[in-house]
Amino acid sequence: MENKSDQALPLLDDQQLLRYSRHIMLPDIDIEGQQRLLHSRVLILGLGGLGSPASLYLASAGVGELWLVDDDRVDLSNLQRQIAHTQGRVGQSKVASAAAAIEQINSEVRLRLIDQRVTGNELRDLVKAVDLVLDCSDNFSTRFALNKACFESGVPLVSGAAIRFDGQVSVFDPRQKDSPCYQCLYPEGDDAALTCAESGVLAPLVGVIGSIQAMEAIKLLTGAGKSLAGRLLLLDGRRMEWREMRLSKDPECLVCAPR
Repeated sequence: MENKSDQALPLLDDQQLLRYSRHIMLPDIDIEGQQRLLHSRVLILGLGGLGSPASLYLASAGVGELWLVDDDRVDLSNLQRQIAHTQGRVGQSKVASAAAAIEQINSEVRLRLIDQRVTGNELRDLVKAVDLVLDCSDNFSTRFALNKACFESGVPLVSGAAIRFDGQVSVFDPRQKDSPCYQCLYPEGDDAALTCAESGVLAPLVGVIGSIQAMEAIKLLTGAGKSLAGRLLLLDGRRMEWREMRLSKDPECLVCAPR
């Protein structure tokens, strides 16, 4: 993947060679892949159950710049599953709390903190400026808006969701002509159906799905492996069973269908 922030890929210094040595050992990543991570800019929308593990893993993996977007504050009820936050940071903004956690893991990561809800042109401008987006939000209206902004800008979107014992994750990649978008999967949605506050969610479930989002992001940024574009992974946590669904582009989709 050619990063928007690419110029000449930076050389790794001795400390970075040591820190990321386990990545560099992987033939699919090697030094060039790690250089691409260090020169990448990723937007994470939502610093809750999914965004917490995703942001921490991307920071530890050496993604050079993370843009953190969330307008919420840390609440005591979040601590059951949102591992970027602590008791001592209850009441703080989630972006500031996540930033503090990231700083403890990798102080070299550059952070942009956006402690507000972003919509419309502001959302589109943010998406245009990054290499990849992680949708870690918890409502359909945000997911639809982010999906549209990504497909308008040609930016890959890694989408995750979790509720009760059930999780799902996929990649929607507008750079691939045959890749469906999120709205192909859900033409319409009911925000109330995705409210963890009303339905509950098992704590480790969001860790599993958020970690897979981070893995897919790293693969897309480095070019390693095969992404989940065109596939939807579904996890039934009660039975610990995975299912895979093939996704097709909706020829009448209002977002990604050719005009």
